[in-house]
Amino acid sequence: MAVNLTRPVAPDPYALLPPVPDFTLTSADFAHGERLPDVHTNTDAGSNTSPQLSWSGFPDATQSFLVSCFDPDAPGPAGWWHWTVVDVPATTTSLATGADLPAGAFALRGDDGEARYVGAAPPPGDQVHRYFFVVHALDVPSLGLGPDTMPGAANTAVLFHTLARAVLVGTYQR
Repeated sequence: MAVNLTRPVAPDPYALLPPVPDFTLTSADFAHGERLPDVHTNTDAGSNTSPQLSWSGFPDATQSFLVSCFDPDAPGPAGWWHWTVVDVPATTTSLATGADLPAGAFALRGDDGEARYVGAAPPPGDQVHRYFFVVHALDVPSLGLGPDTMPGAANTAVLFHTLARAVLVGTYQR
């Protein structure tokens, strides 16, 4: 029996949150709205390598950052968390391709169960998936979360500490 994946496109999940100021997020590896290079995927052509990210223009009061990658287009009602990095120091304004995380920062287990970046892997033949790379500028030096915190809980906790948010969207389809 063939699986039917026909469904509406999910809304932009960040457009559903309370508004906050934005700042700039860019990548040397892909441009906003463009297809992610295969190296950043969890496919036979990929290697689960996190993309380079740089951010600027965040508020002076920023004390730390949370960096994440979320796919709202994954089949199922809750999307898919590919990467959540907490407690990124305010002095960090970029992550290199295949990021070594700065001291004090750590990755939470994503929906794949791994505490690292796990790349795009939409089902073959599915609609184009959007990968929301997001950096939250926070008003606290640490969210006080442990390594067993679920990414959904972490990304809810940031709502109470977000000064500004930067969003960069890549796409992928196979």
